[in-house]
Amino acid sequence: MARVSFENVVKKFGDVIAVNDLNIDVADKEFLVLVGPSGCGKTTALRCLAGLEEITEGTIKIGERVVNDIAPKDRDIAMVFQSYALYPHLSVYDNMAFGLKLRKVPKDEIKRRVGEAADILGIQDLLERKPRQLSGGQRQRVAVGRAIVREPKVFLFDEPLSNLDAKLRIAMRAEISKLHQRLQTTFIYVTHDQMEAMTMATRIAVINKGLLQQLDTPQNLYDHPNNLFVAGFIGTPAMNFFPGKLRRDNGKLLVDTGDFVVAIPPKKVKPYENLAGKDIIFGLRPENIHDVDFVPTNIDTDKVAVKVDLTELMGNEIFLYMVSGKNTFVARVDPRSQLRVGQQAEVAFDMDNFHIFDAATEEAIR
Repeated sequence: MARVSFENVVKKFGDVIAVNDLNIDVADKEFLVLVGPSGCGKTTALRCLAGLEEITEGTIKIGERVVNDIAPKDRDIAMVFQSYALYPHLSVYDNMAFGLKLRKVPKDEIKRRVGEAADILGIQDLLERKPRQLSGGQRQRVAVGRAIVREPKVFLFDEPLSNLDAKLRIAMRAEISKLHQRLQTTFIYVTHDQMEAMTMATRIAVINKGLLQQLDTPQNLYDHPNNLFVAGFIGTPAMNFFPGKLRRDNGKLLVDTGDFVVAIPPKKVKPYENLAGKDIIFGLRPENIHDVDFVPTNIDTDKVAVKVDLTELMGNEIFLYMVSGKNTFVARVDPRSQLRVGQQAEVAFDMDNFHIFDAATEEAIR
């Protein structure tokens, strides 16, 4: 078991900065997820930790040991890749045992470790099969098992579920979370899928263009994003954004988008009371926009006139895509809603749960 730390880590490819001054401390036994869009630097950071890329500047530690100049095989890590990378001519048992055989681990110890890993992953009946005889989910289990048998201090996962279908991905998410609880080892997991990050992580590091945007628990990232990028990346459907200004009128502080105006409740005014006239971006999550006939009790709301542009009936909820002037946005509403395409209607904005960002810096104003 080990903590991991990135200290001012920089990785350059020529003039391109892939990882820019990364500072993260991963606690022992933590499940940290690095998340961000393709090309943001998250996989490069993981490969630097694994020793597959040489860092340009900074320090990486596993436990108290600086590993900058230590070979990958000596870092006491195990990595699971997006591609299963199984040897097609070897059985499941031999694929899982291969690395141990190279290290000249005694046969009895290999048998014990492979047996325990197979039991954890529920693949005891597959040990004699070849990879071509396995489903995608079974192959991924074998790849995970190959990592488990090494009994490393740190497990690294590089988008391991990307090749699986949607239903199997959900099942494997749960399996990997259970595996973390059972092994009680440090997990560092890379994905571009924020749903994977939200459901699996102890903490999430959101990265964009090589820069760490925010490091926090899933719920805090969702409730208190530091900036516009984090707010838009975390959450499905994404947060709605409305460019506008703050202004005062008859003692009230208003958000004026040019197409609609909503009032900030008195209990929420304090962080913004001296910002009248400021250009801002008003953010509201889809679940905080309601059909006026199905508004939750005990919340402050303001009504906005809209035209319904598209509906997606999900069974337990409805996604309404709406237009108000130049603004298009989505609401996640009660499944009993009767709003349909083409209707002119009003929706209720939950003014207890909004976000305001500085239009110039894109940083959250709190």
